[in-house]
Amino acid sequence: MAILLRDLLRHSPEFRIGAVLLAFVLLLSVLASFSPYPPESVYVVPPDVPPSLTYWFGTTSRGQDVFWQLSFAIRNTLLFGCTVALISRLFALVIGLISGYKGGWIDRALMSVNDTFIVIPLLPILVLFYFVMRDRISWLMLALIMACFGWAYDARLIRSVVMSLKAREFTQTSLFSGMSTRQILTEEHLPYVMPIVFSTTMNNMVWSIGLEVTLAVLGFTDINTPTIGGMIYWANQHTAMVAGIWWWIAFPTITVVMAFIGLFLLALSANAYIDPRSRLWSVGEAS
Repeated sequence: MAILLRDLLRHSPEFRIGAVLLAFVLLLSVLASFSPYPPESVYVVPPDVPPSLTYWFGTTSRGQDVFWQLSFAIRNTLLFGCTVALISRLFALVIGLISGYKGGWIDRALMSVNDTFIVIPLLPILVLFYFVMRDRISWLMLALIMACFGWAYDARLIRSVVMSLKAREFTQTSLFSGMSTRQILTEEHLPYVMPIVFSTTMNNMVWSIGLEVTLAVLGFTDINTPTIGGMIYWANQHTAMVAGIWWWIAFPTITVVMAFIGLFLLALSANAYIDPRSRLWSVGEAS
């Protein structure tokens, strides 16, 4: 993994740009720890003040400082995306590795479950959960639900890589040397699929953050917990654009777009690294 990051930083301008954008967003999220206001407090500053030296990003109609509120919102949004991505990566890795290596009826059974999750429409399921559970659906519960539906495509991709690795000579050598299935998968095959895991993690974060923002804007999440979608939801509730309070929507939108672009560029450069042809081309250009 360290070699992957080193090569991408050295040879991929897309990766460097994405890393800079994401670093800025992460810095903003870290500043939430130094906020002078509690995240859910309202009317702690004068409402509807435009951006100024006192309030860098202005204030909202609810009397909240947009800058500090945005720091809480982007931190929660990124944590949500990371939680969904990490849990779904575990599902994808376990199912992809076992299915690709074992084959036979185990592969058919796992891929049947996998394909079922691929065709299930997620947005109606999440909306249904909201209407059934209402105020009981928490941030973590929503993340767990999305993680349970966000692994299927990537599990099939990992499976295809492991199926090719299974036929390689080093796998047969490991098998004849007495290594167990767990050892072969974790010590021999896992390093080969880690670049794919890195790339799909970035893609999964973009997907989960985008879906969470969409649900929050529609009011189908816990809108009292500061998130990017929650900020836009409250701005819409107070008709911010009609009232000319453009900064209430503009700064959260710009921030989440920067996060999207940063994650997309990281995933794009990782995909190029995985492809041997593009990797050789980029290394040749750099040298």
